[in-house]
Amino acid sequence: MGNNGYLKFILTALVLAIVFFGYMLVTAVDRVRESNLRLLAKLDELPGRISVTAPAAVPAQAAAIRREPFANAEFFDPSAQTGGRMIQATIADTANMNYLINTEATAGEFWNLCNSSLAGINFEKPDEYEPQMAESWSISDDHKVYRIKLRKGIYWHDFTDPVTGKEHRNVEVTAEDFKFFVDVVKNPEVNCGPMRVYYQDLESVEILGRYEFEVRWSREYYGSKASTLGLSPLPRHLYHAYDGPFDGKKFNEDHIRNRMIVGCGPYQFVKWEKDRRVVFRRNPRYFGLRYGAGPSLDYLVYEIIKHPNTRFQALLSGELDQLGLSPDQWIQRADEKPFKDGTLKRYKYLLPQYTYIGWNLRNPLFSDARVRRALTMLIDRERIRKDVYFDLAEIIAGPFFPKSRYTDQTVKPWPYDPAEAKKLLAEAGWKDEDGDGILEKDGRKFTFTMLQIATSSIQQKMMPMIKETLAAAGIDMKIQNVEWSVYLQRLEEQNFEACCLGWQSPFDPDPYQIWHSSQADQRGSSNHIGFKNAEADRIIEELRKTFDVEKRIELAHRFCRILHEEQPYTFLFAPYSLVALSGRYRNVRVFPVGIPDSIMWVPGAEQKKVPGL
Repeated sequence: MGNNGYLKFILTALVLAIVFFGYMLVTAVDRVRESNLRLLAKLDELPGRISVTAPAAVPAQAAAIRREPFANAEFFDPSAQTGGRMIQATIADTANMNYLINTEATAGEFWNLCNSSLAGINFEKPDEYEPQMAESWSISDDHKVYRIKLRKGIYWHDFTDPVTGKEHRNVEVTAEDFKFFVDVVKNPEVNCGPMRVYYQDLESVEILGRYEFEVRWSREYYGSKASTLGLSPLPRHLYHAYDGPFDGKKFNEDHIRNRMIVGCGPYQFVKWEKDRRVVFRRNPRYFGLRYGAGPSLDYLVYEIIKHPNTRFQALLSGELDQLGLSPDQWIQRADEKPFKDGTLKRYKYLLPQYTYIGWNLRNPLFSDARVRRALTMLIDRERIRKDVYFDLAEIIAGPFFPKSRYTDQTVKPWPYDPAEAKKLLAEAGWKDEDGDGILEKDGRKFTFTMLQIATSSIQQKMMPMIKETLAAAGIDMKIQNVEWSVYLQRLEEQNFEACCLGWQSPFDPDPYQIWHSSQADQRGSSNHIGFKNAEADRIIEELRKTFDVEKRIELAHRFCRILHEEQPYTFLFAPYSLVALSGRYRNVRVFPVGIPDSIMWVPGAEQKKVPGL
């Protein structure tokens, strides 16, 4: 969200977004703060609100616009009126608001609303970086040294510390705040291992002045540009509000402060009502307003609504302004009156994301690549695409966006072929020796449990179909319905046999976090299936230091072919994003990065208030 939201998503999460199959992206399988889940209920009555100065009644953009480069300023409507709201739904509450230790998609999205980064990715050309907090930057020829010059007059949101009661007003963002961010991320006691991967070769941050610093990398790394220009500041006055050295464990366990967000971005955190809603208000002092790139909507509200039908009814009644639709809702409910009369409008577009079935390779059942290929060939993806997704998805063969140059178009998805699958299983030693209809090998039956997200109607329709086709080949797949928080915990602990989830595909891939062997045995790793392949490791490492685009494409194609043969995942679909949005909004545009609500606005006569505020 906002000018920097997608950039940060790509940089710090890259592939940490878990797709809730047609409803929403929920990044991430990388962290579950079990202690937070237990303690948050007890902390529900503790302070969790920041006082927010009411926005002044002024035009959306400041009267005197500075004609300096600023990310995506050209897409903001200079005639936009301020005011109004956008209320959308999320299907589950988050563990806490600190995205460094909680990489769920919702936590990252909330953080991005309130924060900014040095540069932003252009909505229309997502491989181009444009200034945001950085006034300018220079890069050494070897891509190891980045010299950053900050804009002056960027202020942290005012807040009262919920622990000490100390008020913080008019605190300016400086170079020290960026160094603090890097120091925290690189601190081994801080629970941000997935993010730390992208900064492991960042050698130092040298402060050159109040508004200037250098970022030095120890070696050439292709992702250094994205990781450097995607840096955000971190408020030391919130997270190191005590004497003595910074305490990483305290940062992880500071449950009260981690219930709030202090940023310097377009929106300010107002309150979090556990299991009900999270509220943000437009920041009247947002520095982007000087450049014609400030949001118009006064309030952004996220209602926590677990059930799909309840969410849809809230959309129809006007309680929600935006909702991601499931394929069946998109097809079967299009004749509802609000869609017919223009009260609600629909938008369909393919985003770089994909769904998959992950086989836990630590389990002997899935240790043979022939077995994994057989499992893929026993899943009738075309039938699922038609009957479950209503043709609103594309079958995929690998982890990169189907339309990306990094996808090897010569690699085609394995076909649905039960006969060939049975041959592969027999070659791997699986036979029905006792005639009970279930394959066995070395005295072990081929039976396993697939985790299913309890709130996913897509999975509830898809899993019985998969179970049926596997059973016909002698494989007994049991289905276990699991609540989201438990699902994340099972993944973190690697306590599963098979799972069905999704990832975001970055425009410029760095497969290290999901696929490199070094990540396979780490608790909470994105490589939760335990994939290890020496050749894949070499390609991943080469990709990280290769700057020539054609060479990168060649390496990525080789990597795709390895995954195709190994089938550690059964790659399922790249689903379409199906969005319903109130017809009140103006300047609604679809970009390769999606539909940014930062540029939307509502005419004064059509603006609505937030109930209860």
